[in-house]
Amino acid sequence: MILKETHMSISRFPLKLALASAGLAGLLVAQQNATAETARAATATMPPVNDGLPMPGFKIDPATTAIVITDPQNDFLSPDGVTWGVVGQSITENGTVENLEALFKVADQTGMPVFVSPHFYFEHDHKWEFEGTLETLMHSIGMFDRPHSLTLEGFEGSGADWLERYKPYINNGKTVVTSPHKVYGPETNDLVLQLRKAGISKVILGGMSSNLCTESHMRELIEQGFEVMVVTDATAGAITPLYNGYDASLTNFRMIASAVDNTDNTVKAIKAAHGK
Repeated sequence: MILKETHMSISRFPLKLALASAGLAGLLVAQQNATAETARAATATMPPVNDGLPMPGFKIDPATTAIVITDPQNDFLSPDGVTWGVVGQSITENGTVENLEALFKVADQTGMPVFVSPHFYFEHDHKWEFEGTLETLMHSIGMFDRPHSLTLEGFEGSGADWLERYKPYINNGKTVVTSPHKVYGPETNDLVLQLRKAGISKVILGGMSSNLCTESHMRELIEQGFEVMVVTDATAGAITPLYNGYDASLTNFRMIASAVDNTDNTVKAIKAAHGK
């Protein structure tokens, strides 16, 4: 009798296992559907949610964190600039001009250090014997041109000049303006030196142009041992009929930086870190 009951119990086990498995599978499907509904890749204005990638995060330390802005200059950010025809759409959609000003403003309010890494071309730079694709374009349209490294003649109001609304923040005697980078990254200027001399190890990054100078700065700063987050709507990229520079950079920002977030959240985090 005992053997018979045991046999019956064993015979029922596959059925119970099948039912349990079906229930577990249904639960997993439901969880996957719920995750799919809430999953979101990073966008210009929204941080990612459940996008399948780790979220290292970025904690602002007032003693060691600075804002770095690349190329806040007329040729990128002004409708009169020589690149507006290809960057204007992205800048307008992202609110880049206003968001960069918000970063400058919160830095001024809290005392957070700001470093500007500009892009200037002098007459001797036009004697280079070879160039990449967009270097060739920039040189041909006179982008960021200045007559000489030792004079500001013709600088005021030129394409190389700062956007007018940023001048009170850049010319305040506190913002560090580095030597110019010559291609895209800070390998060709003194940004890394200036950051290290100021005791900075963490960088909040924004500026122009997203898949060129901004992304190149992100990559090099990370290679140099800095912790970097990117403010995704405080940058923008060129859009042509066949290429979208901003979309390309957004993917790489998310995959490489410690964090990506929008300007509003970044400003709130900076204020909170400074007790504002």
